[in-house]
Amino acid sequence: MRATSDGTDLDQEMMRRSIALAVMAGKSGNTPVGCVVTLERQIVAEAEERSPNGKDPFAHAEILAVAKAMGTVGRLKMAEATLYTTNEPCFLCSYAIREARIGRVVFAVETPGIGGATSDHPILSANNIDRWNTPPQIEQGLLEAEYRQTTEGR
Repeated sequence: MRATSDGTDLDQEMMRRSIALAVMAGKSGNTPVGCVVTLERQIVAEAEERSPNGKDPFAHAEILAVAKAMGTVGRLKMAEATLYTTNEPCFLCSYAIREARIGRVVFAVETPGIGGATSDHPILSANNIDRWNTPPQIEQGLLEAEYRQTTEGR
């Protein structure tokens, strides 16, 4: 499986599911972030943001989805998995993604200053940390306009 975010049906379908989860999170009073993890073209986990509205500061959509995926798959290392998320993963989420060895990350919009791929501290693309293997493939901007239009005015 080698899908790219330049328009494959699977990528668009998974990002649209992430956007739907983000809308649900926004309606619950949370930041509108949704996340889907796939393995072998199948959804193995999905989650919506549950922080800051909840009482768990770690209840980010990506953290929740990675934890569910690891439970579903039954292993920590998921190099064949793709994580789709509406927002660029923050530092906390990026660390979890690296620890789970997710092989590919696709996101719609950048998270300036705290993004794990585009900030001054690119945890997702860092290749200088001995304990981590190859960084995940990063693809950004998939359905960005659709996500922004769907969640604006929340």
